[in-house]
Amino acid sequence: MTDRLADLPATLEAYQQGSMPLPDLVWAWRDAAHGHEPALPQRYLDVLERVLNQMESAALFTEESCSFSQSDMVGALADWLSRARAL
Repeated sequence: MTDRLADLPATLEAYQQGSMPLPDLVWAWRDAAHGHEPALPQRYLDVLERVLNQMESAALFTEESCSFSQSDMVGALADWLSRARAL
């Protein structure tokens, strides 16, 4: 079994500290989720994709005009990871 999700907490920390740009974070999460063995249920992939899409969309706007909080989205990713690793 390959736990591709094991490295994801470090990517969240790097992103929050500003040492990992958003596109790299998004790529790492998509790659890990789709390459994880055993395969994650489709509903988990769908939820992750929604959160990642929101993060990418939010990056196009200034903080004041965006309805998504960066810290809330990072929290959503952390919650998703916790649930996915519990499978």
